[in-house]
Amino acid sequence: MGLLDGLAVALQPTNLVLVFFGVFVGMVIGVLPGLGPTATMSLLLPLTFSMGPESAIIMLAGIYYGSMYGGTITSVLLRLPGEAASIVTTFDGYQMARQGRAGPALGIAAVGSFLGGTVSVIGLTLLSGLLAKVALAVGPPEFAALTVLGMAMVAFLGTKSFTKSLVMVGIGLLIAAVGQDPITGQARLTFGFGELLDGVDLVAVAMGLFGIGEMLHNLEHQTTTPTSLPSVSRVWPTRRDWRQARGSVVRGGVIGFLIGTVPGGGGVVSSLVSYAVEKRRAKQPERFGKGAIEGVAGPETANNASSTAAFIPLLTLGLPSNVVMAVIFGALLIHDITPGPQLISEHPQVFWGVIASMYVGNLMLLVLNVPLVGMFIRLLSLRFTLLAPLTVTVIMLGVYTINSSTFDVWVALVCGIIGYLMRKTGFDPGPLVLALALGAILERSFRQSLLISNGSLAIFVTRPGSAVILVFATLLLFSPLIGNLWRRSRKQSDPPALTGLPEAIPRAREKAAGSSGSGVDD
Repeated sequence: MGLLDGLAVALQPTNLVLVFFGVFVGMVIGVLPGLGPTATMSLLLPLTFSMGPESAIIMLAGIYYGSMYGGTITSVLLRLPGEAASIVTTFDGYQMARQGRAGPALGIAAVGSFLGGTVSVIGLTLLSGLLAKVALAVGPPEFAALTVLGMAMVAFLGTKSFTKSLVMVGIGLLIAAVGQDPITGQARLTFGFGELLDGVDLVAVAMGLFGIGEMLHNLEHQTTTPTSLPSVSRVWPTRRDWRQARGSVVRGGVIGFLIGTVPGGGGVVSSLVSYAVEKRRAKQPERFGKGAIEGVAGPETANNASSTAAFIPLLTLGLPSNVVMAVIFGALLIHDITPGPQLISEHPQVFWGVIASMYVGNLMLLVLNVPLVGMFIRLLSLRFTLLAPLTVTVIMLGVYTINSSTFDVWVALVCGIIGYLMRKTGFDPGPLVLALALGAILERSFRQSLLISNGSLAIFVTRPGSAVILVFATLLLFSPLIGNLWRRSRKQSDPPALTGLPEAIPRAREKAAGSSGSGVDD
């Protein structure tokens, strides 16, 4: 019944237009190297102020999973990963294009992406209600432990430097502490600025770090677009291709869904895991990296499945599992909606409307993905130096209109410069923004837990749920040290790239950092 009500919301003419707009814009920014969904969603947040909350999230969600599709096109044809999650696709997709099989590579990626996204939407439909009921029985200690686990997962899986990620998480928590104490009302870290009594605005920080910071970084690292493009003739794979790839599609959908539900999981991680699994299972693993269609089908299915599954912890627990979800979390707060276990009962039109729109959006993407290849390739000829000033201007206007505050504009400008410097020095702003979004949840849950236990920290280890979660988080925090000791004990050289997840993540992250700067995966 809830899904039917959601379809009634999603099929409204306005929301259909917004679904189409979202997935189309997502595909475009997926094609353009250096522009990711986070920066684009931050840029378009001002457009959502006059919309209903369900319409706003439908559009932003479409941008997110649409960008997972768009990055495939240039990854296959030009070896330009438009999105970080598409880096894995370049390994075999580009080799297929060089062999005259660009069409089948794009075709299997389109179908795999559609099936992966659909599998996750079905899982979201079936499991969200159950998870929301379970979440209602979860107490403050478990929520506090979950937020700690989420930040540990982001630090562990999110970037190439675990130490730098932890530093960013710490800074994000420090910024989250700015403002009035939620219990005593005492001002904290405001330095005499009355504008900081309500805390630092999440949207202003995100738009500065990802919007302005990304623009400045991309302006410094502009490259020319290759003039020769592989030809694309027949798009749909042959029967032999289907036989080779169908198992990869199924496994990629399952892997992507499971990883997407974990805080810190995302398209990059799920793509890497899928690629590693396919290479391990292959009877001829030497084919990978030389044009194996399974190396395209599995990762593409996985990254689209994970992007949809990431909505599960956000909508049911109120916990953003990655940076994009943190932006959507901020958009919901702007509309006075707090995501969590009570979202289904208090705002069913938002919950079920967003889920139903994903069925429609995935179908639109399947129809649009391949016929518009030529147009997307021509987009690469646009001069970024012309787009950047307009983008920054729109960001500034959007930041001001949130609270009609010039102080927020200065916050965004300062964060933009900081974001640029962070990229120059190898720091990823993602963990900072996620920690800022989770900081208030962590503090509230932690303080509530202490009130329940009369100030005793033992409540976090005596309750089984929170104890298990904290043990897992502790293992993640110490895993780099454990891994170093294990490698030293074996006294082996570095293993080949992409033979497993621990080795694959840092290597792909280094390529991701390079692609965001140069736009070319060398």
